[in-house]
Amino acid sequence: MPGKTRFISELTPGLGDMEDIFLLVRATQGKARNGPFWTLTLQDSSGQVDAKLWSPLSQSFSSFTPGQVVLVRGRTGAYQDRLQITIDGLRILNTESPGPNDPRVDMDQLTMTSEVPPENLLAKLKTLLREGLVYPPWRKLAESALNDPVISEAMLSAPGGKAIHHAYRGGLLEHTLSVCQMSRHVCEHYPQLDSQILLVAGAFHDLGKAFELVSEPAPDYTDQGRLLGHIPLGLEVLQPYLEECGADPELILHFKHILLSHHGEYEYGSPKRPKTAEAMILHYLDNMDAKLNQIASIFEDAGDSDEPLWSPYQTTLQRFLYKPKPTPDGNGKATTAKKKDNGQCSLPLKA
Repeated sequence: MPGKTRFISELTPGLGDMEDIFLLVRATQGKARNGPFWTLTLQDSSGQVDAKLWSPLSQSFSSFTPGQVVLVRGRTGAYQDRLQITIDGLRILNTESPGPNDPRVDMDQLTMTSEVPPENLLAKLKTLLREGLVYPPWRKLAESALNDPVISEAMLSAPGGKAIHHAYRGGLLEHTLSVCQMSRHVCEHYPQLDSQILLVAGAFHDLGKAFELVSEPAPDYTDQGRLLGHIPLGLEVLQPYLEECGADPELILHFKHILLSHHGEYEYGSPKRPKTAEAMILHYLDNMDAKLNQIASIFEDAGDSDEPLWSPYQTTLQRFLYKPKPTPDGNGKATTAKKKDNGQCSLPLKA
C-alpha cells in the first residue's frame, strides 16, 4: 500500500474525502450532547492541523498516545478560520511490525524540522562565537561545550518548545542563533554592554532545553525536564566546562546570573530576576524572539497575502492578534521582510 500522498500544507477547506498518514501529537477528550469526542492534533513534516473525532466513532478509542502514527480518513473544513479535519475513520498503525496491508510509513515525512538544516545552524553558531569571543576562557567554554558530542547531538535534535513554538527538530538551534545574532546588533547600539558575556550567555541560555525535551516521535518532556526544568539542567551540564575554562570567578558569577534570570520574573519560572544590564537584555531578546516567531506561526496559513487578518483567540497570549496591511514602498509593494523562523522560551506577554 502506498505511503503518504498529501501534506498538511497542501490541504484546504472543502477538499472532500481524504485519507492519509499523520503523526499524532496531542489528544484531548471532550463531552458533547451526543457523546464524548476527541480533539486531535495531527502532524507531518509540513505542519500541524486539528482534527475532530465525534461520537459514536470516538467511543471506539479509550485513549491515545502522543507519537502514534495514524491513518486518517475524513473531510477537510474550517473552524474559526482555521483548517480542521472531521474524521470518519482512524486506524493506529504499528510502525515496528507493519501488516501486509498497512501503508508504507516514512518518519521523515511526519517529523517537522527547521527550514535550515540543524547541522548548518550549529556551524553558523560556532562561527559566530569564534568571531565574537576574544576572551580566551569564553572561547574555550564555547568550543569545548559545543564540541562535546553529547551536547552537540542533543542540540541538533532538540525542539525549541513542546507545542507553542519551534516544536520541531532544530528549533532550539534556530532560536539560539537568532538571540546571539540580535545580541551583536544590540551591543553595537549600546557599546557600554559586555558584548562577549552577552554572546556566550545567549549561546547557552537554553542549553537545558536539549535535555528537557525530545523532538521525536513528537515533542515531549523528558523525566529530567519534568522534574528539574531547563534552567537548572543547563547550568548542571555546563558546570564542568565552567570549572575548566579559567574565566575570572566574577565573570562566571555574572554568566550564571544571566542564565538563571533569563525568564525575567518569578511568575514566569525565573529563579532570579535580572539585576544587570546584560541579564535584562538577554531576557528581552529571548522573549521578543519567541513572541515574533509565535505570531509568524499563527499567521503562517495566510502565506504572502497582504490582506488584514484577525487570528483566533490566543490562550497563551490572552488576546486576539491582528495582521495589519503593510506600508507600501515607493513601487507600491509591501515593505515587510520575508518571514524568518526564530523563537523559543515563550514567556507570558503582559497586556
